[in-house]
Amino acid sequence: MEGLNSFNETKQVGLTSLGSPSDRFNVSPSSSSTSHGVKEKSPRKSLSGSESDAEKETPEKQKSKSPSKVKSSPSSQDRKRKAEVDEETRVKNEKQEEDRQKMQVLVSNFSEDQLNRYEMYRRAAFPKAAIKRLMQSITGSAVSPNVVIAMAGISKVFVGEVVEEALDVLENWGDSGPIQPKHIREAVRKLRERNTLPNMKKKKVLLS
Repeated sequence: MEGLNSFNETKQVGLTSLGSPSDRFNVSPSSSSTSHGVKEKSPRKSLSGSESDAEKETPEKQKSKSPSKVKSSPSSQDRKRKAEVDEETRVKNEKQEEDRQKMQVLVSNFSEDQLNRYEMYRRAAFPKAAIKRLMQSITGSAVSPNVVIAMAGISKVFVGEVVEEALDVLENWGDSGPIQPKHIREAVRKLRERNTLPNMKKKKVLLS
């Protein structure tokens, strides 16, 4: 009997230490989460955190994050420069139109002989191959086509000035007929006196 009573007492002590069945199976979420070592964040706390972050952002930061592109307006200097270029272009076009009208009036008043001479002058041109070969022999380097064209035009103008001066010499001397080499030499001398032509004579260098 004594052994049976001691067994019952031990059984009751064990049941009281375990607690009631409801206590054993009613597990709160906080205890389960803490038992596994994982803490869940409350949604209210996360929302409040995002709102505080949004409040911290200044309007400048929000503007910089926006994808909209802001078009930069042209400065006053750019507008002024553009206006100057437009004005220069307009003046240049007006000048060209005025020169063209003057040339038309002049050509319309030419005599038949003058018109034939003018047409021959417009058609006359130096061969570009000869100009290029001459320039390469002087400079000793290759010459671009644009430089050859410019030099051919300058040479034509130079020859025209010499011929005009030679015709004046022919008229002043009272000669008739076409111009002769003596008229051209005198024309070159006069042009050189007026510093229109460069002095081609080589200067002697004195050795010290």
